[in-house]
Amino acid sequence: MRRVLADSTFLRVYVLLALALLLTFGLALLGVAMVDQVRREHHREQLAEVPMRLLAQRLEALPADAHAGWLETQARRLDLTPSVLPVQSASLGYFTRLRLERGKVLVQERDERGWRLRKLLPDGERLLQVDLASLSEQQLRGFTELLAEWLAESPPAERHARLSRVAESSIPVELGDAPPAGLDPYQLGRLADGEVVMRLFPGRWSMAMYLALPGGGEASWLSIGPVEAFDPVPGSLQLLVALILLAVLGATIYLLIRGIEARMARLELAATRIAAGRLDTRVKVESGDFLGRLGMAFNGMVAQVQALLRAQQDMIRAVSHELRTPVARIRFAVQMVEDMTDDAAIRRQLQGIDGDIEELDGLVDEILTYARLGSDAVKGREMEATLVDCRAMAERVIDALSPLHGHLAIVLAEGPEVEALAEARYLQRALQNLVANACRHARSRVVIQVQAEPRLVRIDVEDDGPGVPVGERQAIFKPFARLDDSRTRSSGGYGLGLSIVQKVMTWHGGSVGVDASPALGGARFTLLLPQRP
Repeated sequence: MRRVLADSTFLRVYVLLALALLLTFGLALLGVAMVDQVRREHHREQLAEVPMRLLAQRLEALPADAHAGWLETQARRLDLTPSVLPVQSASLGYFTRLRLERGKVLVQERDERGWRLRKLLPDGERLLQVDLASLSEQQLRGFTELLAEWLAESPPAERHARLSRVAESSIPVELGDAPPAGLDPYQLGRLADGEVVMRLFPGRWSMAMYLALPGGGEASWLSIGPVEAFDPVPGSLQLLVALILLAVLGATIYLLIRGIEARMARLELAATRIAAGRLDTRVKVESGDFLGRLGMAFNGMVAQVQALLRAQQDMIRAVSHELRTPVARIRFAVQMVEDMTDDAAIRRQLQGIDGDIEELDGLVDEILTYARLGSDAVKGREMEATLVDCRAMAERVIDALSPLHGHLAIVLAEGPEVEALAEARYLQRALQNLVANACRHARSRVVIQVQAEPRLVRIDVEDDGPGVPVGERQAIFKPFARLDDSRTRSSGGYGLGLSIVQKVMTWHGGSVGVDASPALGGARFTLLLPQRP
């Protein structure tokens, strides 16, 4: 039963771990997707940084009354909707405002209407906002021309300094003294005519824009790019990363649970040994974690139980020994009185007293035997097993009890010889207790049957008495347990015989049980003794 409960507990733990791993797998996929989304938003901000800085620089250079007209012109030129609005009129969160104050460009997706770009103007009071449906070739060409015009307003020697004010981003923006390398004659001719030339890099999924600044001379060749396209993490790679994370997490959890399960198995083994009566068993405490503290509490509990049982056994032995002295004095006094009188009535009373003394002597012997079988000395020492002829042992029991129960037929069923390794004296005591118990309740017949089964020896003691009720079949093996309240000789026994049988069989590693006799209709007590090599 304990094993079933332990297995069900570990099964529930494994189910919870499987659910945790599935949840972790889902969270890993979600985490990879979120990282990919953050990369996408960062890429958009990098693309928008140079154009938004350029527009902010141009607005800063114009008088306030010219802003509206210039923005309207750029809207037609770049196919977008720019506007300037006070910061207070825009609904901005704390972190959004903080990013704007640090000079960042915010890119907000507007469902199917495209994107909205925002940048704080240098005065800190106004916000440049640009709405666009999508990124087109017109916008790329227009921003390149707008940057070239802005750079051409300054002398060639100051163009690099001016360019650095808008090109502090991951997108390469350079001014050269010679035409870019790698262009064909047609593209060079278009550059010479003042057109924007776009060059694609198919293998790299990127493009670059080139334009010649008017006037020629130094720093007159503008190069933007190559601008890399966003490369999302492939779904297969996301799945692989999640699976690797899941495998590492699963292996880690397995190793942890394996160690915990091994320690719990040792704790279960110790509990099983203690339940079998080996109270000297202790759990090895390996650490100070919760299992270590559980082991320490377990050891303390067992030590307390062992101390209580030892005290109880010492008290039983002391009381039993102390009873022998007054019993002996009473017997001596009864014999003296019996020798001093010839009255028949007094002699009958004295014989009754003598019988009571004999019964009390037998009870003391039973108590001492029970205490001896329950002592640590007996449970801790190795059994002195010898080869026992079980049928011969049964015959000796019959010979000892038949004269005491002349009205009963005590027989040994036919069968082959059966031998077993056991402590001969205690095994015979257990069988004798069972036969004596059967004789007290049988009406006319008691049958002993000895059988050899695979890996065990089975001894059945059956009677034709009233049997044992199903609800009482476990209770009768407790010390001083009776099926009735009678303490007279007619019921016999002291309530310790079956308890002694159970202790003897437990010491041998076997068991004792009771059920209904199919042949005689009374009770059938069964001894199961394991066969040892």
